[in-house]
Amino acid sequence: MSGSEAKSAVLLVDNGTLEPAAILRLRQLAATLGERLGRRVEPVSLQHSDRVAAALLDGRCAEVLEPALRMRLTEGITDFLIVPLFIGPTRALSEYLPQVIERVRADRPTITVRMALPLHAGAEDRLAQMIAGQVEDVMTRTGWDAHTKVALVDHGSPLREVTEVRDRVADHLAQLLGERVAVVAPCSMERRPGAEYDFNEPLLANLLATPPWNAGQIVVAHLFLLPGRHAGEGGDIAQICARAESESPGLRVARAGLLGDIPELIDLLVDRYRAVLA
Repeated sequence: MSGSEAKSAVLLVDNGTLEPAAILRLRQLAATLGERLGRRVEPVSLQHSDRVAAALLDGRCAEVLEPALRMRLTEGITDFLIVPLFIGPTRALSEYLPQVIERVRADRPTITVRMALPLHAGAEDRLAQMIAGQVEDVMTRTGWDAHTKVALVDHGSPLREVTEVRDRVADHLAQLLGERVAVVAPCSMERRPGAEYDFNEPLLANLLATPPWNAGQIVVAHLFLLPGRHAGEGGDIAQICARAESESPGLRVARAGLLGDIPELIDLLVDRYRAVLA
């Protein structure tokens, strides 16, 4: 390790979760990214994850950003490069993360923090390519044909800009899949009440209850990165899909994988890191 690297740290930062599987997957991604970069990459969450018992995390507690920064400053590390594991321009990146940095900087003015762009920036076509591969894997596994419909689901957001990212990825996905599927539609897992948040519609549950989506073959593709309580096994999306199948006997739903499972995600993270250095 060079002298400059000894005084710097690279952090792969997600929003945080109470689900051990998501924390462990973040660690795996950080390790793989570190191998590609030839230097250590440390997994850190913005919030929540430090509340998960170490016994559920191979004996090692998860870190959250503010204490992680402060601890490393005491170790002589003053330069930080943050690679966000976020798809869109959420308030976590535009508001919460800068607030954390400014609180730390108020005590330690020497801190330097550089941040890479979130995954969507200039790369919505690449995200769509990753998801297209997952959809094709599902169709190969199931033997489904071109009558298959594809629902691209994200969490749902109070920010129109985040939903617009989802919609653009869905447009790219439709172009990539072409005539191999019947249709591609974007949807949200959940939304806030009020007409001002109608841009999140349709909800996945409502889509799967509406003709022609309540019959035939549906692939639910995830605009999610890690297996938390929403997109993990037995999570909210799995429950929505199971409930839809039980209410519509002619409906068959298969779920694609998560973006965090795709090797090409590391390529994109490497590019984000290198762009900051450039």
